[in-house]
Amino acid sequence: MRPSDYASLPIDSARSLERALSEPSVALVECVARLEGDLIVLGAGGKMGPSIARMARRAFDLAGNRGRVIAVSRFGDEAVAASLQEHGVDVIGGDLFDRRFLDSLPEARNVLYLVGMKFGAAGALAQTWASNVYVAGAVANRFCASRIVALSTGNIYGLVPVTSAGSSETDTPAPLGEYAMSALGRERIFEHFSRSLGTPTAIVRLNYATELRYGVLVDLAQAVFRGQSVPLAMGYVNVIWQRDACDFILRCLEHASSPPFIVNITSAERVSCREVGEQFARLFDREARFTGVEQGTALLSDASRAIGLFGPPPTSLDEMLAMTANWIERGGATWNKPTHFQTRDGKF
Repeated sequence: MRPSDYASLPIDSARSLERALSEPSVALVECVARLEGDLIVLGAGGKMGPSIARMARRAFDLAGNRGRVIAVSRFGDEAVAASLQEHGVDVIGGDLFDRRFLDSLPEARNVLYLVGMKFGAAGALAQTWASNVYVAGAVANRFCASRIVALSTGNIYGLVPVTSAGSSETDTPAPLGEYAMSALGRERIFEHFSRSLGTPTAIVRLNYATELRYGVLVDLAQAVFRGQSVPLAMGYVNVIWQRDACDFILRCLEHASSPPFIVNITSAERVSCREVGEQFARLFDREARFTGVEQGTALLSDASRAIGLFGPPPTSLDEMLAMTANWIERGGATWNKPTHFQTRDGKF
Protein backbone atom coordinates (compact mmCIF):
# COMPACT_ATOMS: atom_id res chain seq x y z
CA MET A 1 0.00 0.00 0.00
CA ARG A 2 1.29 3.48 -0.82
CA PRO A 3 1.19 6.00 2.06
CA SER A 4 -1.22 8.17 0.08
CA ASP A 5 -3.79 5.36 -0.08
CA TYR A 6 -4.90 5.78 3.55
CA ALA A 7 -7.93 7.91 2.61
CA SER A 8 -9.43 5.06 0.58
CA LEU A 9 -9.52 2.67 3.54
CA PRO A 10 -13.00 1.97 4.95
CA ILE A 11 -13.27 3.10 8.57
CA ASP A 12 -15.71 0.73 10.22
CA SER A 13 -13.94 -0.24 13.45
CA ALA A 14 -11.51 1.12 16.02
CA ARG A 15 -8.75 -0.92 14.39
CA SER A 16 -9.36 0.47 10.91
CA LEU A 17 -9.63 3.97 12.40
CA GLU A 18 -6.28 3.61 14.14
CA ARG A 19 -4.73 2.43 10.89
CA ALA A 20 -6.14 5.39 8.98
CA LEU A 21 -4.98 7.83 11.67
CA SER A 22 -1.42 6.47 11.59
CA GLU A 23 -0.87 6.32 7.82
CA PRO A 24 2.26 8.36 6.98
CA SER A 25 2.44 10.53 3.89
CA VAL A 26 5.12 10.10 1.25
CA ALA A 27 6.60 13.40 2.43
CA LEU A 28 6.85 12.13 6.01
CA VAL A 29 8.56 8.92 4.88
CA GLU A 30 11.08 11.02 2.96
CA CYS A 31 11.58 13.24 6.03
CA VAL A 32 12.17 10.25 8.30
CA ALA A 33 14.68 8.80 5.82
CA ARG A 34 16.82 11.87 6.47
CA LEU A 35 16.62 11.66 10.27
CA GLU A 36 19.38 10.18 12.37
CA GLY A 37 18.85 8.44 15.67
CA ASP A 38 15.90 7.21 17.69
CA LEU A 39 12.61 9.01 18.39
CA ILE A 40 11.14 9.15 21.88
CA VAL A 41 7.49 10.22 22.25
CA LEU A 42 6.79 11.63 25.71
CA GLY A 43 3.13 11.63 26.73
CA ALA A 44 2.35 8.89 24.23
CA GLY A 45 -0.68 7.59 26.11
CA GLY A 46 -2.91 10.61 25.46
CA LYS A 47 -5.41 11.33 22.72
CA MET A 48 -2.87 11.89 19.93
CA GLY A 49 0.08 9.93 21.30
CA PRO A 50 -0.80 6.42 20.12
CA SER A 51 -1.57 7.59 16.58
CA ILE A 52 1.60 9.61 16.26
CA ALA A 53 3.82 6.85 17.71
CA ARG A 54 2.35 4.27 15.32
CA MET A 55 2.69 6.70 12.41
CA ALA A 56 6.33 7.31 13.25
CA ARG A 57 7.05 3.57 13.42
CA ARG A 58 5.36 2.99 10.07
CA ALA A 59 7.27 5.89 8.50
CA PHE A 60 10.59 4.60 9.88
CA ASP A 61 9.87 1.14 8.46
CA LEU A 62 8.87 2.46 5.03
CA ALA A 63 11.98 4.66 4.95
CA GLY A 64 14.28 1.81 5.94
CA ASN A 65 15.26 3.78 9.05
CA ARG A 66 16.25 1.28 11.74
CA GLY A 67 15.92 3.79 14.57
CA ARG A 68 13.76 2.96 17.57
CA VAL A 69 10.41 4.63 18.24
CA ILE A 70 9.94 4.74 22.00
CA ALA A 71 6.60 5.61 23.61
CA VAL A 72 6.68 6.93 27.18
CA SER A 73 3.62 7.45 29.36
CA ARG A 74 2.00 6.37 32.60
CA PHE A 75 -0.23 4.21 30.35
CA GLY A 76 -3.30 4.06 32.54
CA ASP A 77 -4.85 1.90 29.82
CA GLU A 78 -2.70 -1.21 29.42
CA ALA A 79 -4.42 -2.01 26.12
CA VAL A 80 -2.88 1.12 24.58
CA ALA A 81 0.63 0.03 25.58
CA ALA A 82 0.00 -3.49 24.28
CA SER A 83 -1.27 -2.17 20.95
CA LEU A 84 1.79 0.02 20.50
CA GLN A 85 4.08 -2.91 21.20
CA GLU A 86 2.13 -4.98 18.69
CA HIS A 87 2.96 -2.33 16.09
CA GLY A 88 6.70 -2.39 16.82
CA VAL A 89 6.85 0.60 19.15
CA ASP A 90 9.02 0.22 22.26
CA VAL A 91 7.01 1.08 25.38
CA ILE A 92 8.28 2.47 28.68
CA GLY A 93 5.79 3.12 31.48
CA GLY A 94 6.44 5.70 34.16
CA ASP A 95 5.78 9.16 35.55
CA LEU A 96 7.74 12.12 34.18
CA PHE A 97 7.25 13.90 37.51
CA ASP A 98 9.67 11.30 38.93
CA ARG A 99 13.12 12.66 38.18
CA ARG A 100 14.74 9.26 38.65
CA PHE A 101 12.44 7.82 36.01
CA LEU A 102 13.10 10.72 33.65
CA ASP A 103 16.86 10.32 34.07
CA SER A 104 16.58 6.59 33.39
CA LEU A 105 15.07 7.09 29.93
CA PRO A 106 17.30 6.18 26.99
CA GLU A 107 19.04 8.86 25.01
CA ALA A 108 17.25 9.78 21.80
CA ARG A 109 18.34 12.15 19.07
CA ASN A 110 14.71 13.14 18.45
CA VAL A 111 12.12 13.99 21.11
CA LEU A 112 8.42 14.59 20.63
CA TYR A 113 6.83 16.24 23.67
CA LEU A 114 3.06 15.72 23.97
CA VAL A 115 2.74 16.14 27.74
CA GLY A 116 0.13 18.59 29.02
CA MET A 117 -3.05 19.12 30.98
CA LYS A 118 -6.11 21.02 29.77
CA PHE A 119 -9.40 19.46 30.78
CA GLY A 120 -10.09 19.86 34.47
CA ALA A 121 -7.53 22.64 34.67
CA ALA A 122 -9.94 25.09 36.29
CA GLY A 123 -10.37 22.74 39.26
CA ALA A 124 -6.69 21.84 39.62
CA LEU A 125 -4.68 24.94 38.85
CA ALA A 126 -1.51 23.96 40.69
CA GLN A 127 -1.46 20.58 38.95
CA THR A 128 -2.04 22.30 35.62
CA TRP A 129 0.98 24.55 36.07
CA ALA A 130 3.12 21.65 37.29
CA SER A 131 2.11 19.46 34.34
CA ASN A 132 2.47 22.17 31.73
CA VAL A 133 5.54 24.01 33.01
CA TYR A 134 7.55 22.05 35.57
CA VAL A 135 7.68 18.85 33.54
CA ALA A 136 8.61 20.82 30.42
CA GLY A 137 11.63 22.27 32.23
CA ALA A 138 12.74 18.89 33.50
CA VAL A 139 12.45 17.37 30.02
CA ALA A 140 14.16 20.29 28.29
CA ASN A 141 17.10 19.94 30.69
CA ARG A 142 17.24 16.14 30.42
CA PHE A 143 17.15 16.11 26.62
CA CYS A 144 19.10 19.30 25.96
CA ALA A 145 21.35 17.46 23.48
CA SER A 146 18.38 16.26 21.43
CA ARG A 147 16.12 17.80 18.82
CA ILE A 148 12.73 18.60 20.42
CA VAL A 149 9.28 19.16 18.93
CA ALA A 150 6.95 20.42 21.67
CA LEU A 151 3.19 20.49 21.32
CA SER A 152 1.45 23.71 22.32
CA THR A 153 -1.95 25.24 21.60
CA GLY A 154 -3.58 28.09 19.74
CA ASN A 155 -5.17 29.06 23.07
CA ILE A 156 -2.05 31.09 23.86
CA TYR A 157 -3.26 33.74 21.38
CA GLY A 158 -6.66 34.52 22.82
CA LEU A 159 -9.72 35.55 20.82
CA VAL A 160 -9.42 37.49 17.55
CA PRO A 161 -11.98 39.06 15.18
CA VAL A 162 -13.74 36.45 13.07
CA THR A 163 -13.19 38.66 10.04
CA SER A 164 -9.40 38.30 10.42
CA ALA A 165 -7.12 35.62 9.00
CA GLY A 166 -6.54 34.37 12.53
CA SER A 167 -3.56 34.71 14.83
CA SER A 168 -0.14 34.29 13.26
CA GLU A 169 3.07 33.07 14.83
CA THR A 170 4.43 36.62 15.06
CA ASP A 171 1.44 37.92 17.04
CA THR A 172 1.94 38.79 20.70
CA PRO A 173 0.37 36.06 22.86
CA ALA A 174 -2.70 37.08 24.85
CA PRO A 175 -3.60 33.97 26.88
CA LEU A 176 -7.00 33.97 28.56
CA GLY A 177 -7.23 31.89 31.72
CA GLU A 178 -4.67 29.87 33.60
CA TYR A 179 -4.66 26.92 31.21
CA ALA A 180 -3.60 29.17 28.33
CA MET A 181 -1.14 31.01 30.57
CA SER A 182 0.46 27.73 31.65
CA ALA A 183 0.64 26.62 28.01
CA LEU A 184 2.51 29.82 27.20
CA GLY A 185 4.71 29.10 30.22
CA ARG A 186 5.54 25.71 28.70
CA GLU A 187 6.57 27.45 25.48
CA ARG A 188 8.76 29.93 27.34
CA ILE A 189 10.53 27.11 29.17
CA PHE A 190 11.40 25.35 25.93
CA GLU A 191 12.44 28.67 24.42
CA HIS A 192 14.74 29.35 27.38
CA PHE A 193 16.56 26.04 27.07
CA SER A 194 16.74 26.34 23.30
CA ARG A 195 18.32 29.77 23.50
CA SER A 196 20.61 29.11 26.46
CA LEU A 197 21.79 25.60 25.52
CA GLY A 198 21.32 25.67 21.77
CA THR A 199 18.74 22.87 21.75
CA PRO A 200 17.05 22.71 18.32
CA THR A 201 13.35 23.11 19.12
CA ALA A 202 10.06 23.42 17.27
CA ILE A 203 6.90 24.63 19.03
CA VAL A 204 3.64 23.52 17.45
CA ARG A 205 0.51 25.54 18.21
CA LEU A 206 -2.36 23.17 17.40
CA ASN A 207 -6.12 23.71 17.21
CA TYR A 208 -8.24 21.67 16.91
CA ALA A 209 -7.31 18.09 15.99
CA THR A 210 -10.35 15.89 15.44
CA GLU A 211 -10.96 12.21 14.76
CA LEU A 212 -14.05 10.01 15.09
CA ARG A 213 -13.96 9.38 18.85
CA TYR A 214 -13.45 12.94 20.03
CA GLY A 215 -13.05 16.46 18.74
CA VAL A 216 -15.09 19.54 17.87
CA LEU A 217 -16.83 17.79 14.97
CA VAL A 218 -17.82 14.88 17.22
CA ASP A 219 -19.24 17.35 19.77
CA LEU A 220 -21.29 19.06 17.06
CA ALA A 221 -22.41 15.81 15.43
CA GLN A 222 -23.54 14.31 18.72
CA ALA A 223 -25.55 17.42 19.58
CA VAL A 224 -27.43 17.25 16.27
CA PHE A 225 -27.89 13.47 16.37
CA ARG A 226 -29.28 13.61 19.92
CA GLY A 227 -31.58 16.53 19.21
CA GLN A 228 -29.58 18.86 21.43
CA SER A 229 -28.77 22.49 20.69
CA VAL A 230 -25.51 23.42 19.01
CA PRO A 231 -23.84 26.26 20.96
CA LEU A 232 -22.91 29.30 18.89
CA ALA A 233 -21.13 31.51 21.42
CA MET A 234 -17.86 30.38 19.79
CA GLY A 235 -19.29 30.52 16.32
CA TYR A 236 -16.16 29.72 14.32
CA VAL A 237 -13.30 27.26 14.81
CA ASN A 238 -10.36 25.67 13.04
CA VAL A 239 -10.31 21.88 12.75
CA ILE A 240 -7.76 19.50 11.29
CA TRP A 241 -8.04 15.75 10.84
CA GLN A 242 -5.82 14.11 13.44
CA ARG A 243 -3.92 12.06 10.88
CA ASP A 244 -2.90 15.24 9.04
CA ALA A 245 -1.93 16.95 12.30
CA CYS A 246 0.25 14.01 13.37
CA ASP A 247 1.97 13.94 9.98
CA PHE A 248 2.75 17.66 10.07
CA ILE A 249 3.93 17.53 13.70
CA LEU A 250 6.43 14.77 12.91
CA ARG A 251 7.68 16.67 9.88
CA CYS A 252 8.49 19.60 12.17
CA LEU A 253 11.49 17.59 13.39
CA GLU A 254 13.38 18.83 10.34
CA HIS A 255 12.57 22.44 11.18
CA ALA A 256 13.70 22.49 14.82
CA SER A 257 16.10 25.34 15.45
CA SER A 258 17.60 27.62 18.09
CA PRO A 259 15.86 29.94 18.81
CA PRO A 260 12.74 27.81 18.39
CA PHE A 261 10.82 27.44 15.16
CA ILE A 262 7.14 28.19 15.88
CA VAL A 263 4.27 27.07 13.68
CA ASN A 264 0.46 26.98 13.79
CA ILE A 265 -0.93 23.64 12.66
CA THR A 266 -4.62 23.73 11.83
CA SER A 267 -7.02 24.08 8.91
CA ALA A 268 -6.68 26.64 6.17
CA GLU A 269 -10.35 27.52 6.52
CA ARG A 270 -12.49 29.13 9.18
CA VAL A 271 -15.27 26.69 10.02
CA SER A 272 -18.75 27.94 10.91
CA CYS A 273 -20.35 25.93 13.73
CA ARG A 274 -23.79 26.88 12.43
CA GLU A 275 -23.00 25.62 8.92
CA VAL A 276 -21.47 22.42 10.30
CA GLY A 277 -24.57 21.84 12.42
CA GLU A 278 -26.76 22.32 9.36
CA GLN A 279 -24.63 19.92 7.32
CA PHE A 280 -24.86 17.26 10.03
CA ALA A 281 -28.63 17.79 10.12
CA ARG A 282 -28.78 17.01 6.39
CA LEU A 283 -26.55 13.96 6.78
CA PHE A 284 -28.63 12.63 9.68
CA ASP A 285 -31.94 13.77 8.17
CA ARG A 286 -32.69 15.60 11.40
CA GLU A 287 -33.36 19.14 12.51
CA ALA A 288 -30.49 21.30 13.70
CA ARG A 289 -31.13 23.39 16.80
CA PHE A 290 -28.96 26.24 17.97
CA THR A 291 -28.46 28.21 21.14
CA GLY A 292 -26.84 31.59 21.49
CA VAL A 293 -25.51 33.78 18.72
CA GLU A 294 -22.16 34.09 17.01
CA GLN A 295 -19.84 36.62 18.61
CA GLY A 296 -17.47 38.91 16.77
CA THR A 297 -14.38 37.10 18.08
CA ALA A 298 -13.22 33.49 18.22
CA LEU A 299 -10.14 31.35 18.76
CA LEU A 300 -8.70 31.21 15.24
CA SER A 301 -5.20 30.62 13.91
CA ASP A 302 -3.54 31.45 10.61
CA ALA A 303 -1.98 28.27 9.17
CA SER A 304 -0.18 29.98 6.28
CA ARG A 305 3.31 29.08 7.52
CA ALA A 306 2.50 25.37 7.89
CA ILE A 307 0.74 25.27 4.52
CA GLY A 308 3.74 26.91 2.89
CA LEU A 309 5.97 24.16 4.30
CA PHE A 310 3.75 21.08 4.14
CA GLY A 311 0.92 21.98 1.78
CA PRO A 312 -2.74 22.21 2.79
CA PRO A 313 -4.08 19.45 5.07
CA PRO A 314 -5.16 16.70 2.64
CA THR A 315 -8.38 15.74 4.43
CA SER A 316 -11.17 18.16 3.56
CA LEU A 317 -13.91 19.37 5.88
CA ASP A 318 -16.52 17.54 3.79
CA GLU A 319 -14.60 14.28 4.21
CA MET A 320 -14.34 14.80 7.97
CA LEU A 321 -18.06 15.55 8.24
CA ALA A 322 -19.01 12.47 6.20
CA MET A 323 -16.74 10.17 8.22
CA THR A 324 -17.95 11.60 11.52
CA ALA A 325 -21.63 11.35 10.61
CA ASN A 326 -21.21 7.75 9.47
CA TRP A 327 -19.38 6.84 12.67
CA ILE A 328 -21.94 8.46 14.96
CA GLU A 329 -24.91 7.02 13.05
CA ARG A 330 -23.39 3.52 13.20
CA GLY A 331 -22.95 3.80 16.96
CA GLY A 332 -19.15 3.96 16.83
CA ALA A 333 -17.46 4.27 20.21
CA THR A 334 -16.53 7.74 21.46
CA TRP A 335 -14.36 8.74 24.40
CA ASN A 336 -16.92 10.99 26.09
CA LYS A 337 -14.35 13.77 26.31
CA PRO A 338 -16.05 17.00 25.18
CA THR A 339 -13.61 19.60 23.88
CA HIS A 340 -15.43 22.54 25.51
CA PHE A 341 -14.57 24.44 22.33
CA GLN A 342 -17.39 26.90 23.11
CA THR A 343 -15.58 28.14 26.23
CA ARG A 344 -14.86 31.88 25.98
CA ASP A 345 -13.48 32.60 29.45
CA GLY A 346 -10.45 30.30 29.30
CA LYS A 347 -11.72 28.04 32.11
CA PHE A 348 -11.55 24.41 30.97
